[in-house]
Amino acid sequence: MLAETERRLLDRLQQGLPLEPRPFARLAEELGLTESQVLEILRFLKEQGVLRHLGASPDSHRLGFVTTLAAVAVPGEKTEEAAWKIAARPEVTHCYIRRHRMNIWFTLVARDFDEVERILEGISHELGVEVRHFPAERLFKLRATFRLESYSKT
Repeated sequence: MLAETERRLLDRLQQGLPLEPRPFARLAEELGLTESQVLEILRFLKEQGVLRHLGASPDSHRLGFVTTLAAVAVPGEKTEEAAWKIAARPEVTHCYIRRHRMNIWFTLVARDFDEVERILEGISHELGVEVRHFPAERLFKLRATFRLESYSKT
């Protein structure tokens, strides 16, 4: 269970880091903490697996990249191994095992759709399965925000 201070810090971080020389000092000031307390909480949350990543999220489309959602059907005993192989690819941003005939779903980003096809052919060849993909045509939402400050797990 997250402490109130941890929830407040995570809520604030979802708004972005202040763009200044000492962003964690600025966050600390906003939250009534010290810079070292903020850094200590972030280190702890990272060690606990609550915070997976803290960094920039560039807009791939504005940078000229394309994205696609893809799925494969892998036999049950090989599912996790296959998911790890897919997730290890640098172009893959998300990879999930799902309860569905197509049991591994993933998203990837590439320079163009020719590169997408080459990557997916490589995955298909490596795993010995057919890869289906669903290219993005239009983005409606990119960001999810989790309001934690008022959340308390019982």
